[in-house]
This record gives sequence, C-alpha cells and structure tokens, in this order.
Amino acid sequence: MDKTNEKDWGLLNGLALAYVGDAIYEIYIRDYLVNQGQTRPNQLHKAATRFVSAKAQNYLMKEMLAEEGLLSETELLMYKRGRNGKSHTSAKNVDITTYRVATGFESLMGYLHLEKQTERMEELIQWCIKKVEEDQNGK
Repeated sequence: MDKTNEKDWGLLNGLALAYVGDAIYEIYIRDYLVNQGQTRPNQLHKAATRFVSAKAQNYLMKEMLAEEGLLSETELLMYKRGRNGKSHTSAKNVDITTYRVATGFESLMGYLHLEKQTERMEELIQWCIKKVEEDQNGK
C-alpha cells in the first residue's frame, strides 16, 4: 500500500476505535474457545463472557496498567482516548467507571488492529487469555 494513502488511526475518535476493537477482540476469543474444544453455543457464550464482558475487560485493563512497562506510551494514549470518550450509552450491568475502562481496552485493541500491529495485538490478547485462565484457576 502506498504510504501517502495510509491513515493515522491514532487520530481516530476513541469510541470508533472501541467499536472496531470490540469486534476484533471478540473474534480472537471465539477462535480461542472453539480451538479449546468448546462447541455448544450456550457453553461458548458463558465462556466468552469471562473474557469479553465489560467487567472482564475492566479487570484485564487494570492488570495491564499495573504491569510495569507492558504498554507503550502510544498504547496508553489509545486506552485513555477510549476511556475518556463521551459515550451516550452504557453497559446494562456495570457502573460507568467499569464501562469506560472497558471501552478504553477496546479502543486499544481497535487501534492496534487498524494500525496493522497484529503481532502486538495478538501478544496482548494472549496475555489477556492467560490472565483470565490463571484467575479462573485461582493462580
């Protein structure tokens, strides 16, 4: 692709980044669950919630922020852009702070996807999967 036609996705509205990030993260989680041998729709939905709910994304984002040096300055900026976005909707079952942190998480994923930083995005998604699995197993 011609460099002059490439977009600077870092300038995109945080909620637009989150819109893309929500979808891409969910696809990775669905792939992971099916590859783990889970095939029943009810079971898949319940298992996916452990990774993709606002509560789960809030937990994962806070864990990422707590791990020194895990996120770059740009990644932190994209998280904050989504977190601080003025959404006119909110999640049904969580408080506004949890919802905003989760939106920041999705914004980060959307940014990495749109920037074609696939390897980095997959690295963070694998980190998230490991964190959820460890938490699930009480480690």
